Amino acid sequence: MTIRKRSEDWEHQTLSTYASFSDQSRGRDREEPECDIRTAYQRDRDRILHCNSFRRLMHKTQVFICPEGDHYRTRLTHTLEVSQIARTIARALRLNEDLTEAIAMGHDLGHTPFGHAGEKGLDEISPNGYKHFMQSVRVVEHLEHGGAGLNLTFEVRNGIQCHSHGSEEAVTQEGRIVRFADKTAYMNHDIEDAIRAQIITEEELPFNVKCTLGRSKSERISSLVDSIVRNSAGDIIMGAQELAAYKELREFMFAQVYKSPIVRDEEDKAAELVKRLYEYFARYADKLPTEYKLIVEREGADRAICDYISGMSDRFAIGLYEELFIPRSWTKQQ
Repeated sequence: MTIRKRSEDWEHQTLSTYASFSDQSRGRDREEPECDIRTAYQRDRDRILHCNSFRRLMHKTQVFICPEGDHYRTRLTHTLEVSQIARTIARALRLNEDLTEAIAMGHDLGHTPFGHAGEKGLDEISPNGYKHFMQSVRVVEHLEHGGAGLNLTFEVRNGIQCHSHGSEEAVTQEGRIVRFADKTAYMNHDIEDAIRAQIITEEELPFNVKCTLGRSKSERISSLVDSIVRNSAGDIIMGAQELAAYKELREFMFAQVYKSPIVRDEEDKAAELVKRLYEYFARYADKLPTEYKLIVEREGADRAICDYISGMSDRFAIGLYEELFIPRSWTKQQ
């Protein structure tokens, strides 16, 4: 008996009947030999962790664009926080932690530079629109490994596609956990970053939120996680009281942080930067890197340009913009 087979047997002995079992996956688009050591979902997690798109998350903005200081969140730190919260919930509910972690690690691979500002810019200028959760699936299916993709299982790809507000619900309990973990993580670390940026203070948070969820980041996350664990049985849900407090907190954050002049002014600049890059490559598609020229031939210029821009880090996009649009100082040649 292989180590993988023992792990699969262990899942059936210990996990909930609502869990997704590794040996019952709907499989991959391309069949391949099983690993003797790792289950299918463990392999998916590892493939995501080692791919280029995952590493680029380190230099992609969460909310505050190009912040000065080392403690503001990036897409990478956000992803790790989502993974930790999701695994805590999955373990408490005896669901599949490996599947949960794989979905969490891959959920934001398709995010643009400059966070939702970049996404907004591409969505407005692309004739076909742009949604980061759909691009995340495209990354793992078509763009990684020189166009071959990562060949992930159906359950991981479905969870990635369904993690965001506005998308369908995931078919697995683990995918639904990641959706809640994403909301829990970004709301609470955005509060911490906004306090660090002196946009809000802890005292300004709604009184009902502090009474229901707690005053600190740790207390709020613990309250939300506890509510999900206590109320989920056959589906992933949050208790009514905590959900109401979360919605009130979300409204507060949109009014005081996400739509604040400090944040909006920089977001508008970032969205315009992305649009200018799109316009340039729409006019000069021959300037795209070779691998994206091949996408132009197969799927059209819009698809190739969105793929190229969405894969950029913040600093790469800024550097490219400067190279294309900012005049350089001229010096006389000797």
